[in-house]
Amino acid sequence: MQDNGTEVTAAGIARLAGVGRAAVSNWRRRHADFPRPVGGTETSPSFALADIEAWLRAQGKLAEVPPRERVWQQLAGHPEGPVTALTHAGCVLLLVRERPNLWLDASAGSDERLAAMLPAALDQVLDARFGPGPERTVATPIGPRLLPSAPLLRGAAELAAGPGARKAYEFLLGRHLDANPRQYTLTPEPLAELMAELAGPARTVLDPACGTGTLLRAATATATRPGQELYGQDSDPALAALTALRLALSTDATVRIAAGDSLRADARTALRADAALCHPPFNERNWGHDELAYDARWEYGFPARTESELAWVQHALARVRDGGTVVVLMPPAAASRRSGRRVRADLLRRGALRAVIALPAGAAPPYNIPLHLWVLRRPERAPAQPEVLLADAGQFAGEGRSGPDWRSVRDAVLDAWGTYDRTGRLDDRPGLARCLPVIELLDDDVDLAPARHLPPPTATGGTGRLTDVRERLDETLRLTAELTPAAPGTGRAAPRRPLTTVGELARAGALTLRTGTNGGHARVPVLTDHDVLTGTGPSGTLPESDEEPVLTEPGDVVVPVLGGGTVARVIDDATAGAALGRSLVLLRPDPAALDPWFLAGFLRGTANHRQASSYASTATRLDVRRLQLPRLPLDAQRGYGDRFRALDEFERALRLAGRLGEQLVRGMYDGLTDGTVDPGR
Repeated sequence: MQDNGTEVTAAGIARLAGVGRAAVSNWRRRHADFPRPVGGTETSPSFALADIEAWLRAQGKLAEVPPRERVWQQLAGHPEGPVTALTHAGCVLLLVRERPNLWLDASAGSDERLAAMLPAALDQVLDARFGPGPERTVATPIGPRLLPSAPLLRGAAELAAGPGARKAYEFLLGRHLDANPRQYTLTPEPLAELMAELAGPARTVLDPACGTGTLLRAATATATRPGQELYGQDSDPALAALTALRLALSTDATVRIAAGDSLRADARTALRADAALCHPPFNERNWGHDELAYDARWEYGFPARTESELAWVQHALARVRDGGTVVVLMPPAAASRRSGRRVRADLLRRGALRAVIALPAGAAPPYNIPLHLWVLRRPERAPAQPEVLLADAGQFAGEGRSGPDWRSVRDAVLDAWGTYDRTGRLDDRPGLARCLPVIELLDDDVDLAPARHLPPPTATGGTGRLTDVRERLDETLRLTAELTPAAPGTGRAAPRRPLTTVGELARAGALTLRTGTNGGHARVPVLTDHDVLTGTGPSGTLPESDEEPVLTEPGDVVVPVLGGGTVARVIDDATAGAALGRSLVLLRPDPAALDPWFLAGFLRGTANHRQASSYASTATRLDVRRLQLPRLPLDAQRGYGDRFRALDEFERALRLAGRLGEQLVRGMYDGLTDGTVDPGR
């Protein structure tokens, strides 16, 4: 049945047709038969999706709407809002997953019949997964509310026919989260996986500030156990319902998600979980300080008004069994603020705090701050000689916006924690980790910041490492001298050559254009715009979705479209196979028509970039289709290509020399100041 009620904005039309929003504005001006707005505002009108589809198809601009795009537009334009639509879709996808025959029976007739039959069918599956009705965060939608959702529900079930109900819901939820970035605080998946591995295998897991459920889902991936139980709570009832559905679609574990503020209205007072994972809200002043002064959870001291994070730590400790593990993401200030020193001291004295791990900047929002992980264990008995592990993974920070080197972070942190957890001790690892007696931390400040207590990284083997860096730098400088281009000849007038554009070449079939995706189902390294700008290897990750990632091939030319830099990169064998990240355009030349180095070289011309760029108040955007290059036969292109390839090799040698020089200078400063380098040498 055609959905006549769904509305779509100009941005949605652009997504349907695979064009920019400027093209949609042009269509509205140039075509008298373009559908009239049916809602929205004068500056942001909305249009009937059915009318837009019909017009696009009549104009030859749309062969068929992809099912996931149609479903997303139905969800985004739902009359009760996208959150209600997501809840309805999630309920039906759970029905499709758990009781497919019930869905087939309910969906066989009209939309009215579907809306009438669904509540009873949903009651069965929701009770089975979330407990009896009164305990459920996910309420069964009543028939009249389901009727406007009928086309969406049918579309969601169709979407699940290929990749499955879980991936269909992940796609829809991921789109919603991406469209509302300020509404939700997300925990990156690599961080969630690290926290779950620090906690270890657990049958019952609690997240008292569960958000979108990423931590609880990571706990099921770490160790799937028969009878595993997931408990969560979130102050936003709508988000709690979406998270419950997400977890129920992702795992066979028992899922119990409650709505409400865990500190003020704890729904799990009797729970004693095996492990607790938590990414609490930071720097909250209104966390319940006044009304919770005599709460039994404050075993280690009443947190100050400015120490909401220490309230979350103690809440999590109170909800695990003796010997249960708690892993909490913390702001770095919580390790050293004077207002929290008494609570920190008691956590140390009683052996509850086992490790403080500093993460690289960029691990989680706010991305400019190196956050900490606190690993705690509810004491079974007082430790004879309490010690605490302090670790700093800051050296694994990525460059720019690429994020940390998660594989190195994970290997270093889990190796140090595993050794300490098994033996109670750890030999010093300069610059990375050390095991420190608690008594050494119990001073007036009780400062737990790892960087203040670790031996410097050059304390052992420093001079040998610096010698290696110096030798590599000498070798690179010699190579740079050999690669330096010869001085150009005397100036001459620029030749007048016939020009073409990337857009014209694409229309003629001489090259193919592809743009980076917002997600993907494949777990492959991602080439980011920062990687292209700095000449480094793929360093990014893509959120999981049903989108097909664009994979690079040798000879592809990749161009960043934001920032105004004159950069184009030819993909080599080492980078081939990486997925194309956002804000990148890939040009795949036909080798019988275009030399890739010729193409990349001319795309880097400063004047070329200037004429193809548009400027906003805060950003520069490149229209790759407008970039120009001369019309030359393939043999002449290869002559230019050889020169451009030599310039690229020279540029990469210069970058390496710069990085090695910085390492040498930094190492010499550190060595001279810590005494490992003799000033007389």
